[in-house]
Amino acid sequence: MNTRSMIFTLYGDYISHYGSNIWIGSLIKLLSEFGHNDQSVRAAISRMNKQGWVSAEKIGNKSYYSLTPRGQKRIEEAAKRIFKLKPEEWDGKWRMLMYTIPEEIRNVRDELRKELVWSGFGSMSSSCWISANNLEKQVFDLIEKYEIADYVDFFIARYAGPHKNIEIVEKSWNLTEINERYQEFISEYSQKYIIDKNKIQKGNMTDAECFVERTKLVHEYRKFLFVDPGLPEELLPDKWLGSHAAALFSEYYKELAEPASRFFESVFKEGNELKNRDADYDALNHPYMVE
Repeated sequence: MNTRSMIFTLYGDYISHYGSNIWIGSLIKLLSEFGHNDQSVRAAISRMNKQGWVSAEKIGNKSYYSLTPRGQKRIEEAAKRIFKLKPEEWDGKWRMLMYTIPEEIRNVRDELRKELVWSGFGSMSSSCWISANNLEKQVFDLIEKYEIADYVDFFIARYAGPHKNIEIVEKSWNLTEINERYQEFISEYSQKYIIDKNKIQKGNMTDAECFVERTKLVHEYRKFLFVDPGLPEELLPDKWLGSHAAALFSEYYKELAEPASRFFESVFKEGNELKNRDADYDALNHPYMVE
């Protein structure tokens, strides 16, 4: 597992609930549970610092890393989608972004495409992107971020035919492929869930092992943010496996949550302030876990 991606996972599922700030020594110790060494952690967090996801601060002889406003925003957006266990209701409208970005700033165009996919947009054509979800704020944030107001047009509209809305979905996303990935996740993690639940109930799984498994679970489930647009139920196929995968994720997560959090705090308390923990944070009743 990529060190940088694992750091994002730890920030999202743990550190962001404890003030979004961590001593590098604690981060190294946490990631050593996954086989990441001191050098790889320092290199990855340094890259994240240069990319604007975290900021560094030296206190005495210790280095601390905090999420920047940009990093905090991305983590919160991701968490709300990861822990949203049921599709939203649809208002019947499509959000459409069209652009003609010049070739001389194609790097901006490439970055914009990545951001649109991550947000849940699908491509009807090379320069026409659509979403059924209310993503107006995200769109205008992207327009401002990349300074592309001169090259884009944004519409909110209803589809009037001649085809059905589901055919628009089929043109813009490969739901069959996404469903297959959900099937793979369900096949692997339903078995792991049963095994680990039995171990925990018998006292045969340590807090450290629960921490590792919970982090791996979130890390793997988080990958669906890059492929699943989070379409409303009305636009999904009859045998959609996303809701089944979400229910499995929720149950497995809750089974691992308490011992995993105990292990995190046992490491975090050395060099960090446990009092910075969010008052409303409860791993068993995650603040973003929406049924």
